[in-house]
Amino acid sequence: MSSRIEQIIDDIDEFIESCKYQPLSTTKIVVNKEEIEELLRELRLKTPDEIKRYQKIISNKDAILEDAQSRADAIIADAQAKAQELVTQHEIMQKAYAQANDTINAANKQAQEILDSATQDANSIRLSAITYTDDMMANIGSVLSNTLEDAGGKYKGFIDALQSCLDVVNQNRQELAPQTAQAAAISGSYHEDEDDHDDDELDDLEEN
Repeated sequence: MSSRIEQIIDDIDEFIESCKYQPLSTTKIVVNKEEIEELLRELRLKTPDEIKRYQKIISNKDAILEDAQSRADAIIADAQAKAQELVTQHEIMQKAYAQANDTINAANKQAQEILDSATQDANSIRLSAITYTDDMMANIGSVLSNTLEDAGGKYKGFIDALQSCLDVVNQNRQELAPQTAQAAAISGSYHEDEDDHDDDELDDLEEN
């Protein structure tokens, strides 16, 4: 049974596949910002719960080992009790010792086998949980990386468009510069003629 995070990742993959390509491009697509943000928002909400679930699986390793140790201790205690019971029977003392040793050895072997099996199972569960979590994070990182790369490309295109407009404006100003200088020269000449005319009128008034 797949997790909700896997379903969300599949939804993101389907969403990306359904997006249309940008004009004149076979790699860049047009993404609906609200839809992808909603999917990513749900992914961020579900990720902590999913990680906690696998942390709980990993923590079961200790419970498995403790249960195995308890069963092994119980087997050894039972074997020791039987050995002690045999030893107390004087008429079969020698046989009792031999049987007690065999029983204890068999119990120790069985207990060790239980511990080895439990350790292997716990490590297998832990490794599977860690591997799955790492794969899940790798998929999330891949989706986020692709989304970030696409957003960076769009932002660069916007900057290039602004720079192109600025270049056009500067070029137009350079083309107008000679005409602007000529207009300023004409305007300055006109003001000088007016000043000379005003001086002549002032001289006439002083003579009168």
